[in-house]
Amino acid sequence: MRRLALAAVSALALAAPGLAQEGELRSAIEADYAAHLEGLYRHFHANPELSFVEGETAARLAAELREAGFEVTEGVGETGLVAVMENGEGPTVLLRADMDALPMEEDTGLEFASTVTQEDRSGNVFPVMHACAHDTHMTALVGAARWFSNNRDAWSGKLILIGQPAEEIGLGAYAMLNDGLYQRFGTPDAVVSFHTWGYIPAGQIRYAPEYAMANVDTVDIHVRGIGAHGASPQNGIDPIVLASQIVTNLQTLVSREISPFDTGVVTVGAFNAGTKHNIIPDSAHLQLTVRSYEPAVRQTLLDGIQRIARAQALAAGLPEELMPVVEIDEIYTPALYNDPDLSQQAGQVLRARFGDAVQTAQAVTGGEDFSRYGMTEEDVPIFMFWVGGQPHDVWDEYTARGETPPANHSPFFYPDAEASITMATEGLTAIALDILDNGVATGATE
Repeated sequence: MRRLALAAVSALALAAPGLAQEGELRSAIEADYAAHLEGLYRHFHANPELSFVEGETAARLAAELREAGFEVTEGVGETGLVAVMENGEGPTVLLRADMDALPMEEDTGLEFASTVTQEDRSGNVFPVMHACAHDTHMTALVGAARWFSNNRDAWSGKLILIGQPAEEIGLGAYAMLNDGLYQRFGTPDAVVSFHTWGYIPAGQIRYAPEYAMANVDTVDIHVRGIGAHGASPQNGIDPIVLASQIVTNLQTLVSREISPFDTGVVTVGAFNAGTKHNIIPDSAHLQLTVRSYEPAVRQTLLDGIQRIARAQALAAGLPEELMPVVEIDEIYTPALYNDPDLSQQAGQVLRARFGDAVQTAQAVTGGEDFSRYGMTEEDVPIFMFWVGGQPHDVWDEYTARGETPPANHSPFFYPDAEASITMATEGLTAIALDILDNGVATGATE
């Protein structure tokens, strides 16, 4: 891997041949949006597919990348795809876009709004919507691919572009890596991605050096009791009361067991129990989401959930064979950690192009399985940035009322497609060009 010393970092913005021609790159992307990318975005938006059943989406993305001159392999990590272009000696850069949509009904009023329903891999049928803007991610990836293909004299090295499945359920990156992504196609010197973000207005870019998004753990607590008639509670052990005590005591994990300077979230999203007014059931089911950044904090929260559930059951007098069963999903979404040196390098490239529209931001407690690309034995630096997607008229309307506009995962959210796709395409392309020309910086943040 070619590395760049600290003294050279300040010169990055003008180092790569393509970066010096900002106007040409931007004009080419804007022209391609009008000629091709807008129609492609509308196709993806109107035809969303759910996690691990993105067959038609993957086929269309593969066709676009083959047309751009990339060698494409499909079926990597179930429905994922990998596109490779080698263009002489140089670093290897991997650009990632996720492909899946969400099981929800669109209510945007767009003329190309989704009316799709689809059966998921468990056999359940849902309406489907690209409510998290993965359609813009795929379109920008194609935009970058087309620019690199048409400007091979401006760069040297190897590009790997991936269409990743199942980000919304946190399993797609794991599936692709487990299917030998790096071993089969080459270990990249850097992995770069972006996310269209409805929480900032179009025309803005944000990024968080180091921790950017959280660990996401899914936990189920199966609380057991002894059923009885509601008129005679003394004859049973009420699992609803017990589960309620567990819910209340779980809140002390964050408030009393982790430092105020650390971040933790324990949310009970579902509490299911009982069937009738006058029957004490024999079980209750709690569904939790747990968020953290630091591994030690994550372990404290998960251990604490198991301890509290058991302790409350013992206090209620339940025998050992009726202790609560705590299930923690083995495959979780790890915290997204942007490599500090790569963050500084990419941030300077972005600022050179977009000026004050680029700012650093605080981490968020949402999850992103992009994190896994930096957690392999190869220790690859990764970087994700957020591109503002909220249309300005919607942003102004809601903020004038002191409200947050509908954003990612809302049935009402739609991005300013042109602004987000062209800005993201230019940002991805510029960062990749810089790495291809200069390698990955090291020591910049020391």
